[in-house]
Amino acid sequence: MFHQHRIEIKSPEQVRAMRVAGLVVARTLASLRAACRPGISTGELDRLAEQSIREQGGVPSFLGYGVPPFPASICASVNDQVVHGVPGAQVLAEGDVISIDCGAIVDGWHGDAAITVAIGEVRPDVAELMRVTEESLWRGLAAARIGGRVGDISHAVESHVRAAGDYGIVDGYTGHGIGTSMHMEPDVPNEGRPGRGPRLKRGIALAVEPMITLGSPDTDVAADEWTVVTSDGSWAAHYEHTFALTDAGVWVLTAEDGGRAQLEALGVPYGGDD
Repeated sequence: MFHQHRIEIKSPEQVRAMRVAGLVVARTLASLRAACRPGISTGELDRLAEQSIREQGGVPSFLGYGVPPFPASICASVNDQVVHGVPGAQVLAEGDVISIDCGAIVDGWHGDAAITVAIGEVRPDVAELMRVTEESLWRGLAAARIGGRVGDISHAVESHVRAAGDYGIVDGYTGHGIGTSMHMEPDVPNEGRPGRGPRLKRGIALAVEPMITLGSPDTDVAADEWTVVTSDGSWAAHYEHTFALTDAGVWVLTAEDGGRAQLEALGVPYGGDD
């Protein structure tokens, strides 16, 4: 059940403070994308991420989060690992894909985003999965507008994925509100009906994060109590951005350009002020 009164609405100044955290995440993910290559371990990527976040004046929001405490600064999910992969000794190989989820806190405000990166040449069906998943994220972001509903975002994500092929939309894991905490009301599902759910207001900040598979949407949790894997072994992709709604439109706080290029390509007003 959604509880509208618990949704945190930010002032324009607070949204700008979240933008600072969002840029820390954006720059960290850009450096990790550049570092991804055959032979690097997920643990090495994690160390690079923590260094990047701290050098920019941030604190890794994932480190120590939850029960049991998450032991790293990023989630590194390889191939059939969907989300929450624990970095460590796993070494990336040609043809792998890795989903990297990163969060940072600056002055009490959170940013959260994820990318999926191909390691060298990947299978055509995997490359297409990545394309469809990232496009569905941007369709979801483009569906957000003041006076709309959370379900508009969910429906846009789902509709794009369903139209693209026979993919699995992972059950049980959703986007979320974000601000003074990493996970807040409301949930932002990747499936849904338009016109349903909490109303979208100026100053709302949400993380949208489609998690899509080549097979079944069903998942299991590994023995480490964190890593989520597909039940059928099919590969997955995960993309995420944090955005806020301003009077001008959508401002993607974790995109280096604020989302301007993608939003304008989709015919949606850019809501940033940088």
